[in-house]
Amino acid sequence: MPKALVEFRGERLVDRGIRLLHDGGCHPVVVVLGAATAQVRGAVAVRNPLWHSGMGSSLRVGLAALSDDVERVVIALVDQPFIGPQAVERLIGAARDGASIAVATYGGAPRNPVLIGREHFAEVAELATGDVGARPFLRAHPELVVEVPCDDVGDPSDVDTPADLSALRATEARPGPR
Repeated sequence: MPKALVEFRGERLVDRGIRLLHDGGCHPVVVVLGAATAQVRGAVAVRNPLWHSGMGSSLRVGLAALSDDVERVVIALVDQPFIGPQAVERLIGAARDGASIAVATYGGAPRNPVLIGREHFAEVAELATGDVGARPFLRAHPELVVEVPCDDVGDPSDVDTPADLSALRATEARPGPR
């Protein structure tokens, strides 16, 4: 089953992702769909016919779907359900303070979400191949990257395998933000 359609705490991961971005201050929200089509609310859904080639093609499709008046984009992944909207707010705050690239960090390590200014869209899209998104661009331009600590507002744990999903569902019974 495509990750976006997996339910966690009564909500599909794609819907959690849309809510994360809206609550964090992003408008509009674009969702790139691949292996499955789905109805989504509160977002513009675009289809990536090359989804099987990896997330690079999805990033390219998402960037291409943005209107010309979008100054920056926050890229978030549906398979990280414990990221809080405050992480998105902090990235947007870094952009307001002049950052053209901002990356959420957890334990000092860069993860998602990532904010990218429009002036970098073309190069990000060019370097996004296979199963990597913006990582090649970020590594090529470390001098542009503003790291934004988000340890206190999220957990970057992701769901990549059925075992990850089982572990995620085991947390459903636990109280708290996880």
